[in-house]
Amino acid sequence: MTFGSVGRGFAGLAFLCALAFGGSARASEGVTVEVGFTPGGSAEALVLKTLNSARQSIRLIGYSFTSPEIVQALIDAKRRGVDVAVAVDYKSNFEEDRSGRGRAALGALVNAGIPTRVVSAFPITHSKFFVTDGRTVETGSFNYTRSAARRNAENVVVLSGNLDVVRAYLKNWAYVYSQGEDYHPH
Repeated sequence: MTFGSVGRGFAGLAFLCALAFGGSARASEGVTVEVGFTPGGSAEALVLKTLNSARQSIRLIGYSFTSPEIVQALIDAKRRGVDVAVAVDYKSNFEEDRSGRGRAALGALVNAGIPTRVVSAFPITHSKFFVTDGRTVETGSFNYTRSAARRNAENVVVLSGNLDVVRAYLKNWAYVYSQGEDYHPH
């Protein structure tokens, strides 16, 4: 979406103001955009709301992946019959994670039956996004970590209903996922 597609005059200004302070707005017929930020908690809340609303599928790519809340939301989705698959960066979750939280988070996903791949084919896999039900994309700077939710200045954008954008993200997800290796906890 470009600013030109937002609209002119008061309607365009109202749209931008709604997004600037965290919230949602209709971009065009059938398309919705929601945003969240940290600090303040609206980014994590929007991520969790979007994951919890999935009914068919979730395709996630993450850079740093340690958030117990997001792990639990993915496991809960799997338990309610959602087809979940995850790809994460190797370097951030293994080489640079001295706490072991990345391994623990990924192990919990695998133990719940969620296909999880670790990607080391690139210097880093810095993408942070997921697609739900083939119609909604969540993206932004927000890493799937407690630090992102509680300490950092981050942003999240959720775009629903723009199938061209969704297809582009799913194509990228499939490519990156294909470059990973299945994670097997020890």
